[in-house]
Amino acid sequence: MLMRIGLFLIGIIVVSLFDPVLGQSQPEELGLIKWNRDLDLAQSLSLKTKKPILILFQEIPGCGTCKSYGNKVLSHPFILESIETYFVPLAIYNNKQGKDKNVLDLFGEPAWNNPVVRIVDAKLNPIVDRLNGNYSTYGLLSKITTTLLKTNQKIPKYLELFEEELQAKNTGTEKMTFGMYCFWSGEKNYGKINGVVSTTAGFMSGREVVEVEYNPKLISGADLIKQGQKVNCADEVYLDKKNKSLQEHITIKEYSTFKADKELKYYLFNTKYKHIPMSALQAAKINSLLAEGKSIEFLLSPYQLMWLEKIKDVPKNKLANYIGKDFELAFQDFNKQLSK
Repeated sequence: MLMRIGLFLIGIIVVSLFDPVLGQSQPEELGLIKWNRDLDLAQSLSLKTKKPILILFQEIPGCGTCKSYGNKVLSHPFILESIETYFVPLAIYNNKQGKDKNVLDLFGEPAWNNPVVRIVDAKLNPIVDRLNGNYSTYGLLSKITTTLLKTNQKIPKYLELFEEELQAKNTGTEKMTFGMYCFWSGEKNYGKINGVVSTTAGFMSGREVVEVEYNPKLISGADLIKQGQKVNCADEVYLDKKNKSLQEHITIKEYSTFKADKELKYYLFNTKYKHIPMSALQAAKINSLLAEGKSIEFLLSPYQLMWLEKIKDVPKNKLANYIGKDFELAFQDFNKQLSK
């Protein structure tokens, strides 16, 4: 049973790693996405499915930037899922002759270049501006979500949360560590606040605390304190440097060694969902909803729901707890463990 489940789940990766044109393993510069390699076929599929064409112009074999883009951005589980769900993916090698060179010339793209992404309709009309020079996951995701809006499609909740998290990381987040009577309650309440990116329960100076990472462009430190105090989850705050502007709102203590709790996201920890890789903001929101006895499936992606279904008969001692783990690394481990 375990082997069959593992093979099914990693099938996404196995299929995506096969290049139908070359008849061999897909180059790392292309990531895990299953790409089409013919423009005419991509246009035909676009007309049939009503999906835009997402064109990757990539150097293969490529430089460090090209390989990093494939291994990081084009292998991220949410990028993989959103592209294969909402687009017709087309890969064009920018350092090859023949059909690749013809498409390169058609779009006026330079040869031997770093990754470029264009999103066009079936008639090759651009839907969003060309993505060039931005090799971040957020850069590509923002083009994906803008395309969905421009083509009158609703952005799924899991992508909304992922974009919010990446945008916060892109512009810069800040952290506060709050002391309180119960960090289970703290994670539950802070996870509901708009602008909070992640929460981590733990201990500091002998007290239960919650480390809160937040986007200062959406919520100020003072407002975060006020909201925490309303639910009795901000008795004091630990800071690594003095902040006089906050002294009138809360007792400030010196930041010391932080030790994370073994059961992060208590309400999430006590469910089957802890075995599913997810983003930090996703986990924070889901933990809060579970604490209130609410449904959480609407925050999961279709792939995550599929993973959940496929592990339902697997013994718990065969599954890992992915709470607090890096999403991409958890995704890799998830597939590796289930393939054993």
